[in-house]
Amino acid sequence: MRSLALVGALMAGFGVAGATGAAAATDAAVKPAVVGATAPVSWGACPPATLAGVPADEVKLYSCARYRVPIDHDNSSLGTIDIALLKRAARTPAARVGSLFLNPGGPGGSGLQMPISGPFIFQPPVLDRFDLIGFDPRGVGDSNPLRCFTTQEDAEEVFGAQVAVPLSRPQISATLASYRDYGQFCKNNAGSLLNHMSTKDVVRDLDTLRAAVGDRKLTYVGFSYGTLIGSTYTSMFPKQSRAIVIDGNVDPKLRTSDGVEYDRQRAQGFEIALDGFLKRCDQVGPKCAFSDGSPRAKFDELREYLRKQPITLPGSEPLDISTFTGAVSSILYSPSRFPALAEDLQALYTAIHPAGAQAQTLQARGLKALTAGQQGLADQTPDSPYTSDDSYFAVNCSDKPFKISQEQVPDIAAKWERESRTFGRYQAFADTAGCPVWPAKKPDVYRGPWQAKTDVPVVVVGNYYDPATQYKFAQRMAAQLGNSRLLSVDAFGHCILGDALGVDKAVADYLTDLKVPANGQVFQPNVQPFETAAAPAQG
Repeated sequence: MRSLALVGALMAGFGVAGATGAAAATDAAVKPAVVGATAPVSWGACPPATLAGVPADEVKLYSCARYRVPIDHDNSSLGTIDIALLKRAARTPAARVGSLFLNPGGPGGSGLQMPISGPFIFQPPVLDRFDLIGFDPRGVGDSNPLRCFTTQEDAEEVFGAQVAVPLSRPQISATLASYRDYGQFCKNNAGSLLNHMSTKDVVRDLDTLRAAVGDRKLTYVGFSYGTLIGSTYTSMFPKQSRAIVIDGNVDPKLRTSDGVEYDRQRAQGFEIALDGFLKRCDQVGPKCAFSDGSPRAKFDELREYLRKQPITLPGSEPLDISTFTGAVSSILYSPSRFPALAEDLQALYTAIHPAGAQAQTLQARGLKALTAGQQGLADQTPDSPYTSDDSYFAVNCSDKPFKISQEQVPDIAAKWERESRTFGRYQAFADTAGCPVWPAKKPDVYRGPWQAKTDVPVVVVGNYYDPATQYKFAQRMAAQLGNSRLLSVDAFGHCILGDALGVDKAVADYLTDLKVPANGQVFQPNVQPFETAAAPAQG
């Protein structure tokens, strides 16, 4: 199974102690890239596979490029890497404002094809007036992927030893040892890029790309971890920031100063989202298949049962506590999957409380949502090339300082489990266990200050029940930035653009015409969980 880090693929992650406040003090000396003095991007045709699924009449809007940047922006002797770019041209060139750079988060999320999804995220005026530009950040996807393994077999051997929710002493020991092995493979194989994967490095690439496409100021939309890219950019280059939208926000100060506490609060965020799901299930009644009785009590009983033994339904693999916890955490990102989650939970609950014909009916079907999605070596030939990348840990373990030893993780997990019963241990062994043994050496990290004043306020968007980046993080992001507007959404799921019409219209006005939305607005999503009709007019 792929690394535990990727079980929470869009979760914002972690780090080792790197650059100190002294390094941050030198960031004022970082000069922004200058249009004209920066080599321009040379756009050309995209490979056909990149545009698979794009309507034939829209293919002409797209072009691709590779742009060379230094591995170390302060030391050219280390060599260069190429950043992969994809552009969707503005539909109304005469009204074009400029370029809109996009990042999906991760870290390690490929942003290259995000412009293809533009019509599902943005209102028509944005598509008319901006070139949408997606890119794979350094070390990700098509941008010189950072790889710790040479073969898939090696990766499987390391990751196969990890247990997402290790309860026994052998499981805990094996999981911690696998992270040490992971770090050793990275030290041996990742090369010089390993020490240059911080968000600051990505932001300096982004500023170079801004100038290379001819924009004097950056227009940017970032999701999840992409909010750290956006806030780091506005802090390092406030006068080069035109319009910045960040959705699903991290707490930048906490994330870059105390990785352990940040991860503890992330676990709490998942608990808040889970509790919200169970309460909503109870409120909607029969629309939620898990609503009979007390959803909260039933869920807790299921979780405790799975801590002791797996449950097997016909047509499904045995479901253990690790798969269950990982799947629930993933589903909380996507409210559209809540009905299927509720059906699975009820089927599992009925399986441990069998009673007549209803139980037989529920058990007769396999699980819909709570599946592992496992991939293993069964279909791989021996020593097949390793084609994934290890940017998730590389970025997180650069940005987030962990002032602990790995030996402390079991005690930390036990403590978090007492306050976040479902996700505390999972969070500790999915994130916190790896970075104390990560081999990056003194990465150059931006750790603040965050209050630089941009000419136009940054728009910060946060859902009340965002699992991966809890709503308090959005509030803190807005408070820490020097000039911001907070748009709140009474919604579940991780990030919201494209799914809340009121927010989408406000963001479109902001991006195109710099119309700043009023602070403190609360919006509704287009659809609430367990509903199919659109929500009423936005707030």
